[in-house]
Amino acid sequence: MLLKKLAVIVIAGVVVFMLASRNNEKNPSNTVILSQAVSENVAISASIPFEELTIPYLRNREYSSTLGTLAKVSENSMYTSYLTFYTSDGLRVNGLLTQPKDEKPENGRPAIVFVHGYIPPAQYQTLVNYSAYVDYLAKNGFVVFKIDLRGHGKSEGEPGGGYYSSNYVIDVLNAYSALQNAEFVNGEKIGLWGHSMAGNVVFRSVVVKQNIPAAVIWAGAVYTYEDFREYGINDNSYQPPREDSTGRRKRNELFETHGQFDADSGFWKQVVPVNYLAEVTTAIQLDHAVNDEVVSVEYSRNLVKILDQASITHELKEYSSGGHNITGSSFNPAMQNTAEFFKKNL
Repeated sequence: MLLKKLAVIVIAGVVVFMLASRNNEKNPSNTVILSQAVSENVAISASIPFEELTIPYLRNREYSSTLGTLAKVSENSMYTSYLTFYTSDGLRVNGLLTQPKDEKPENGRPAIVFVHGYIPPAQYQTLVNYSAYVDYLAKNGFVVFKIDLRGHGKSEGEPGGGYYSSNYVIDVLNAYSALQNAEFVNGEKIGLWGHSMAGNVVFRSVVVKQNIPAAVIWAGAVYTYEDFREYGINDNSYQPPREDSTGRRKRNELFETHGQFDADSGFWKQVVPVNYLAEVTTAIQLDHAVNDEVVSVEYSRNLVKILDQASITHELKEYSSGGHNITGSSFNPAMQNTAEFFKKNL
């Protein structure tokens, strides 16, 4: 009897999925309906290979962590910086945490999980990379937790990659949980900031958790996966994982099992975050320089067109110069826009 019920449920899910797909062909803005059908079907279907990449799987798993000991490394007149850590998938993930020195609000301070972009893991330095960005946010009254994604710096584990692994999403959401459990943080006022590769990681994270108040993405990439094929990424610093690495092997197995990204594939539909926007309440700001030669500004423009069809607060800030890191004369305006957005939405 149980097998018969499961068979009926799965068949019903397939029918709903097919009907939603037909509706999408007629009406591209019907993404929300499709996402609900896919999500419900995955929740009741048998396990599929590489389901850990899918949004339904990530939504159904738990994220729970706490901060380790805070070891002070520096301080100035406005904030103190500490090295600390938390656990993610049983791994010790390190990070730099800054706390403002002004009087702490009764309910705790607003905070930001700061997610770095692609840097060759062996070259990543906790106290060096993104220091100016962290400094600006810390001086604006935010607790900033710049995490060293697994495999970077002294964090345990192997780098997972941003687009064909969910490891970094899991690291981000466990860091979020760690801040929620910190007595000096207001657990209802935690946002995410991400750059480049972390645009995908942060966007998937807000789609998974759904109720993160605010997220800011600088020069982000890969939201629909079709955009990856269309715009590509021109990063001369990229170093492919070793042939014998777990990440390389898993990626090869992924493509052997499900093929390269295919917008019509039932599996890949469940990986793409823009198919699951129905209940996302996060306010999103995108910042991008039009002269970015690494990640095309068209990634951000394309995402805005999709968000325009959803009930998600969003804005795109474009800068005439600054390149991929939005530096030079565009840096301060971009950081000011970022800080103001977080103050408004956290």
